[in-house]
Amino acid sequence: MKALVYTQHGLPIADPRSLQETELPMPLAGPHDLLVEVRAVSVNPVDTKIRNGAPVTEPRVLGWDASGIVRGVGSSVTLFKEGDEVFYAGSLVRPGSNSEFHTVDERIVGRKPATLDFAQSAALPLTSITAWELLFDRLKVAEGGGEGKSLLVIGAAGGVGSILVQLARKLTGLTVIGTASREETRNWVQELGAHHVVDHAQPLRPQLEALGIPAVDIVISLTHTDKHYAAIIDVLAPQGQFALIDDPATLDAVPLKRKSISLHWELMFTRPMFETPDMIAQHALLNRVSQMIDEGSLRTTLGQHFGRINAENLRRAHALIESGRAVGKIVLENF
Repeated sequence: MKALVYTQHGLPIADPRSLQETELPMPLAGPHDLLVEVRAVSVNPVDTKIRNGAPVTEPRVLGWDASGIVRGVGSSVTLFKEGDEVFYAGSLVRPGSNSEFHTVDERIVGRKPATLDFAQSAALPLTSITAWELLFDRLKVAEGGGEGKSLLVIGAAGGVGSILVQLARKLTGLTVIGTASREETRNWVQELGAHHVVDHAQPLRPQLEALGIPAVDIVISLTHTDKHYAAIIDVLAPQGQFALIDDPATLDAVPLKRKSISLHWELMFTRPMFETPDMIAQHALLNRVSQMIDEGSLRTTLGQHFGRINAENLRRAHALIESGRAVGKIVLENF
């Protein structure tokens, strides 16, 4: 089968060797696995981080977002059958989805939204899981709860922010404030349903005070946490909650003590990496997201379609992710 791989970490994305097309053996499905014919993939910051920072001794396939058709099932599979259309994000400790066929544990796979095509569906899994787990598993916001409280999302126009803003508006009573620094991204965040949009390139406190919000109850930081950390602590209310997903070189938790701020870190790969007892929760939440899409209460976060799944287009996608200027998700479709 065709696969897109890197064989040397740390190469600049402009180097044709940074991502290459090769032929690999067809994967074999384990007991809980689905063998999926991959129809579309999307690109996430994790792809670029691993390509840049994870040494390899053999070709490694990246890709942690896919949609496709089930072409085979393992001996213990009960949730899906051959021919089913699915979407999922996979596991960091297994080969990625940038290949014609891919095996994935059924417990982290959802039913593809019937009202979306494969490209639109591939934009959703990783960010939907991350956003859902942030709100409902890490921060323990109750569905329908949060009335009278505020949520500030740093970097709301990116992939995770684009679905997080929607979930918070549709499933909670929180006042949702997104940050964006360009007209294009501000408009995007407003379209997704944020009550307010502020500029993270400017001091946050005066902008929030101008909205009549002297302090926020929850901050979720999705990017450049180290740059915004002092401002985040400043605008958080005493006994507030702070959650993040990115990778600051260091994070000093001591400044959180004075306000008794709780700290929450989210990695959507934790459940599949450790095969936690509640791993199947990702299957359930993806099905819920699919249902909400089909009901019209959520929309895909596809930002740009980069064409076929090949090395050249994948390098273009990595380059845009690395520029920090992507809006929504970048998808590629068909080999």
